[in-house]
Amino acid sequence: MSRTWVRSFLFLIFLTSIGVTTWADEGMWLPTSISTLPIERLKSRGLELDPQQIYTEAGGGIADAVVRVGGGSGSFVSPRGLIITNHHVAFTAIQRQSTPQRDYVRDGFYAPDEKDELPAIGYRVYLLRSCEDVTSRVKAALSEGMSDLERYEAIERISKQIIREGEEAGDVECKLASMYGGGEYWLFTYFKIKDVRLVYAPPRSIGDYGGEIDNWMWPRHAGDFSFFRAYVAPDGSPADYSDRNVPYRPDVHLKLSSAGVRNGDFVMLLGYPGKTERYESSYAIAKMVNHDYPWDIRTREDLIGILDSASAEDSSIAIRLSSRIKGLNNYLKKNQGMLEGFERSDILQQKQKEEKSLQAGLSKNPQLMSEYGSVLPELDSLFKEYRKLEDKDLMVRWMTSQCEFLDFANTIYKWSLEREKEDSDREPGYQDRDSADTRRSLEDAQVNLVPSVDKRILVYFLDRALQLPEGQKINAVEKIVEGIADRDKKDILREFAEDLYRDTRLGSKGERLRMFGLSRQELERLNDPFIDFAIQMEPEREELKNRQNEFSGALTRLQPKFIMAQAEYTGKKLYPDANGTMRFNYGEVKGYSPRDAVFYEPVTTLSGVIQKDTGEEPFDAPPELKKVYRDKDFGSYRDSSLGDVPVDFLTTCDVTNGNSGSPVMNGKGELLGLVFDGNYESISADFVFEPDLTRTINVDIQYVLFLLDRVYHTESLLKELTIK
Repeated sequence: MSRTWVRSFLFLIFLTSIGVTTWADEGMWLPTSISTLPIERLKSRGLELDPQQIYTEAGGGIADAVVRVGGGSGSFVSPRGLIITNHHVAFTAIQRQSTPQRDYVRDGFYAPDEKDELPAIGYRVYLLRSCEDVTSRVKAALSEGMSDLERYEAIERISKQIIREGEEAGDVECKLASMYGGGEYWLFTYFKIKDVRLVYAPPRSIGDYGGEIDNWMWPRHAGDFSFFRAYVAPDGSPADYSDRNVPYRPDVHLKLSSAGVRNGDFVMLLGYPGKTERYESSYAIAKMVNHDYPWDIRTREDLIGILDSASAEDSSIAIRLSSRIKGLNNYLKKNQGMLEGFERSDILQQKQKEEKSLQAGLSKNPQLMSEYGSVLPELDSLFKEYRKLEDKDLMVRWMTSQCEFLDFANTIYKWSLEREKEDSDREPGYQDRDSADTRRSLEDAQVNLVPSVDKRILVYFLDRALQLPEGQKINAVEKIVEGIADRDKKDILREFAEDLYRDTRLGSKGERLRMFGLSRQELERLNDPFIDFAIQMEPEREELKNRQNEFSGALTRLQPKFIMAQAEYTGKKLYPDANGTMRFNYGEVKGYSPRDAVFYEPVTTLSGVIQKDTGEEPFDAPPELKKVYRDKDFGSYRDSSLGDVPVDFLTTCDVTNGNSGSPVMNGKGELLGLVFDGNYESISADFVFEPDLTRTINVDIQYVLFLLDRVYHTESLLKELTIK
């Protein structure tokens, strides 16, 4: 099936689907697809821009103001590189600059002058320069007789070549992303800004009001916003932090609307959604429901317990661990909600029913049966084989990522192995282009490093690893207790960990960076216990990596066929799953009914903030806010239809993690608010979009301006903004 035919078919399916009377705001569209959307219909709903005013390859559309930052999204809002994003996106930057004596997480931060701005340690800003369809080049590297592993390796080779060519011009970073499970491949080119500074963050009692209790919930009352500034070298090129750097001057920045929102208003957004899986098979979903999510939830709960316990013992440790705890809690609640959503909507059973119907339908059409008939049985066999080592797989991945010292050792040793190869033959992430980022990561890790806590986490994972079922044991861990039968194994593990942390030099930033430059032979002669443990773990990691690569290669063969079979059989409109690349979405301001006799209005107000206030975290509204509320000193920010200051609002937009901080705009492209969450009832929208329940939670830009103006008097910041 040619790619041109596929494109034509997908577009036909889309045109057919938009003719139905029920309008669902589902879909995360590539910026290059905006011109193919039903623009006239969107204009009837409130869109006032033409497609090229939103995105054009020549530049100049509002998409040029949207950036990827800190694992989320953001947008330029001034000609001097000022970026607005979420407080929770900026949280790690705020936390890394905090101490018990100078707690910016608790008290907030404001730099009235550019010289007062603080480095956002570890943060980068990515501006999309271009996106190019390179499917034909990738597919040309494949042949029918390839094994699944050979297929994966061929895709990896051509991907590295395409990326290398894309980065030859310098000052850019490229990413090659697959769409439709490997049906298409696109090259995204970014201008990467390496000097990012914190300008403003509200107190946590504003930015994270409601904390984990309100997380993913509606009604919500958080002022989830912060400001960064992007800096470049005087010649405009990317540069590491330096006093010589100057604010970046974006070609486009967003204006802020003072009009507010009303029920039914048209909205649109641009951002960088992380991952959705709406075209997954029932076999993949069964693995997640029956194994991966329960495993993940248990592990996150245990880790949070360890970190909370350590935080209670020392306030300085509590600050260093706060960002990590916040991240663990966020996905814990999401994954708990995911399982509830699967159960409520019977997603697995529904998928199985659809696939049974699909297989029956294919069997009645010889042509379709010939092309797609074996896809479901092959996927079934693939997942059955892959699940045989699923516990070991998760254990190795979690242990090597959550134990920082082990991660250091693995990273350093793996780099020494990869440097023995030609650069083009190395694994992605270990090429010369990645070296500077790895060094910076090893350096930045020092800010939050707590060896005593890391040791507890390592012992936790070692103990769980010993409990793995037969056939999934980790040899390097089994050797720790090998031949010792008369002692408690936990005591042995604790002693082993004590020796590792006492004798390693990885706790020193300087030593880590020195080790990073050593050869494999030099590392093996160091006799550093953590490096030695990483060496013992490497065969396990290599085995699982090869297994994962073979599995991924098989999916690139089967998943596109499965997706196309569904499209042909159901007539369903298709858009690519989220994968961290820029997407466009639209919707309207709208409430919802989560259950019988309950309806949620789409806007919350300052009165709701005060009503929730208990004086204790996480509902501890700051005194300066309460004073303004008592005095009714709302100025122009009082919404006449509400009789109050708006705080947060709901839309029907289609988002997921990574969209945090995405600008929500009106039909003119003016900023109305920022995405910061989804509602609990629609967490499973990563798999199935439910129009009646799926909502995006956004902070109203009116609340942002109200806080900056009436509560915290940030005159210099307000002067930078263009308010319509």
